[in-house]
Amino acid sequence: MATESATSLPTRQPAWPGYVAAVAALGYAAPHFWWGAGISAMFPGDFATAPHGNLEAAIGYWMMGALAIFGAVLSLALVRPWGRRIPALLIAVPSGLAAIGMTLWGFTYFAMQYLLSADRVVSAPAFATQDAHPQAAWALFWYTLFLTWGITLGIAAWQHLRARRAGL
Repeated sequence: MATESATSLPTRQPAWPGYVAAVAALGYAAPHFWWGAGISAMFPGDFATAPHGNLEAAIGYWMMGALAIFGAVLSLALVRPWGRRIPALLIAVPSGLAAIGMTLWGFTYFAMQYLLSADRVVSAPAFATQDAHPQAAWALFWYTLFLTWGITLGIAAWQHLRARRAGL
């Protein structure tokens, strides 16, 4: 009777990173749509001074919200069976690049906050005024969302490539 070691058997990758990334993407998309509609809730700064022209709202709110919805679908494609119909590199490479960008974006914010609090850097006057606004505390939420989205999207993309190579 032949025995097989547990390490030689392919295992299915956990789907939670893709689901967490999709939820983070939707969490980013939803406020962009209500900001585009003129609702200031959860805006990280003074909403009155934010650009509200047609082109600025279309790009800054509506297009970013739509891009995040696409990101949620992409995240789910990494972990759902229907995502296997898409070529692995076509789905994992953009996801991996986006994951790197979002993770660095979120990490950079927290690194800068540390440097500001340690008096290693001084904020420009325009940013100091903006950061003093009570709504600026929402930036902690948004940049944590970027970190969460980036890290889980990267894990899901990596697992997707590994699973495809293993034939799962």
